Amino acid sequence: MSAPDADLGFAAEYDAPIPYLQRIRDYYQGLGYGAPHRWAHYAEVPFQPLGKPLAECRITLITTAARYQPDKGDQGPHAPYNAAAKFYGVYSGDAAIDHDLRISHVAYDRAHTSAEDSNTWFPLRQLRAQAAAGRIGAVAQHFHGAPTNRSQRTTLDQDGPELLARCRADGADAAILVPNCPVCHQTVSLAARHLEANGIATIVMGCAKDIVEFVGVPRFLFSDFPLGNSAGRPNDPASQSFTLELALRILETAPAARTTVQSPMRWTGDPRWKLDYSNIDRLPAEEVRRRRAEFDRQKESARTIRDETAAA
Repeated sequence: MSAPDADLGFAAEYDAPIPYLQRIRDYYQGLGYGAPHRWAHYAEVPFQPLGKPLAECRITLITTAARYQPDKGDQGPHAPYNAAAKFYGVYSGDAAIDHDLRISHVAYDRAHTSAEDSNTWFPLRQLRAQAAAGRIGAVAQHFHGAPTNRSQRTTLDQDGPELLARCRADGADAAILVPNCPVCHQTVSLAARHLEANGIATIVMGCAKDIVEFVGVPRFLFSDFPLGNSAGRPNDPASQSFTLELALRILETAPAARTTVQSPMRWTGDPRWKLDYSNIDRLPAEEVRRRRAEFDRQKESARTIRDETAAA
């Protein structure tokens, strides 16, 4: 930052939401993968207002986190990307009890967060607390896991309708969707659109602003945090409670589709963490080669699991 900028109180130019669409495009082309992934994008966005006061609504939670699988390798805090822990079908769990969900199977920001506190990506406890306080009518009987397929068609034709059927079976009035990695943000955005078009109000809580807004969703709470912290700071219950309450306010008061609200919370006082994620320009050639080889291995592992799931 120049001296004049500092004198005026300006923030650094890079202290802005990370441009994930361009960053990821450049990253994978830098690894040698050629044509970039085409992200989903819509001009029109469905919008379903709440049909009753929030204090009377039954709310469900949709997550991209995976159930812990002890036989699938390291899935704990600081675990490297682990494609063996991926899942390829919608799953549901009892929302009345706690669950051991992990995010080692997705590309969250491993450089600046550690996945130690699941409440930062799976706010079920906070949602139950809101129900106990009367802020919402009830938590739906089940929460649901959304697979982070790279195929938009699979999400649109299979996973979205399956999530809708499960939400309807529980009598859910609204859904909170919480993504982790970049593709997760696309997945839940597509799911939110499908739910909204079929009568269930939604709010996406996420950290990748450009991806969610590029897809086009009804309501979005953006937290300018490293990926993997869509529901608040780790080990900070006050932050997590504030984030969920802000999402609930947006859910009940958004005036129209494409409503985005940015949380006022900051990750740290030093914004340089935003320069690192998938930034090909900051990687030496040897690291680029290593990452390409590792990504190829993980892709093969994920392909095997996907094929086995399809066969079953």
